[in-house]
Amino acid sequence: MGPEDTDAPLPGALPDEAYAPPPAAAAPAPSPMNPVASLHANVHAMVRRVVVGQEAVVDHLLVALLSSGHVLLEGVPGTAKTLLCNTFSRCLSLHFNRIQFTPDLMPGDVIGTNIFDFTSSSFTLTKGPIFTEFLLADEINRTPPKTQAALLQAMQERLVTIDGKTHDLGDNFMVVATQNPVEQEGTYPLPEAQLDRFLFKVGVEYPTRAQEVEMVRMHGHRTRQVDLAELGVEPVATRDDLRAARDLVSNVILSDEMIDYIVDIVRGTREHQGLLCGASPRAANMLATASRARAALDGRDFVIPDDVKHLVEATLAHRVLLSPAAEIEGLTSAGIVADIVGRTEAPR
Repeated sequence: MGPEDTDAPLPGALPDEAYAPPPAAAAPAPSPMNPVASLHANVHAMVRRVVVGQEAVVDHLLVALLSSGHVLLEGVPGTAKTLLCNTFSRCLSLHFNRIQFTPDLMPGDVIGTNIFDFTSSSFTLTKGPIFTEFLLADEINRTPPKTQAALLQAMQERLVTIDGKTHDLGDNFMVVATQNPVEQEGTYPLPEAQLDRFLFKVGVEYPTRAQEVEMVRMHGHRTRQVDLAELGVEPVATRDDLRAARDLVSNVILSDEMIDYIVDIVRGTREHQGLLCGASPRAANMLATASRARAALDGRDFVIPDDVKHLVEATLAHRVLLSPAAEIEGLTSAGIVADIVGRTEAPR
């Protein structure tokens, strides 16, 4: 019998079992936050049909909606703030109303009033534009504080009281206000109580050159207002979907270490020498809730420090007041908040 006929293993050969393929790795369990992550992707895809860029603004709008918060958008005219808000509300099946704030606007023009009906000898409620789900308060700083204050109860409690009777605005009620950062003549600065009602203050920046080229290519031939239906903008979620998404967000894990991290950052604004007034305790709660929503949009069921860092400037910078010395030195509230975050040790 020749060597080729023997069943003995060759010198140095490995046993047969060594050639067996490795066992297949177990597939990762699907994240319970996948529906929220899908909603995130679908909204972005639909908004891109109309608005080029502004992905960060869309992210903040989504986080605010899932956190039951409100957003203040600050940007020069012509940066698609109104178009973006209209598109966003349509994507999510939200009823949209817009108020153009002017110096002569009265609180009753916002919330409505009871009007006496002579035919029935009774008062009938004429609801104002605040009775909606997505309210765009356009150029909110052009109306006096008395009219701005008409939004305070609605933004905090999602209720409106008219002549002693309270009306519910629903869970989806959300205010997105805009203001122009460069034209201050004839404007009224928002009081601190009003600013504190906004979860985020977000800057709407100019597009990049590539984005602007794409925008002109998409809309430069139009001679009338953009028709969202014509561009194929359709709802990607129902009200039930939003309710389910909020339930998922409320179940996102916020560890004790992350709670300490958020509280330390907020308390740091009250101890910084460059700030006359720090962020309120409400800001800590809002930052925690928003961080949960941010994690869910990324498909995670737990909060990490990057979620907080991504949202902290938009959450806190408008809630603090610079000291006179800091203003003289040219410091900004955003810069001080960033400095506080840099000094605060993040959980590992």
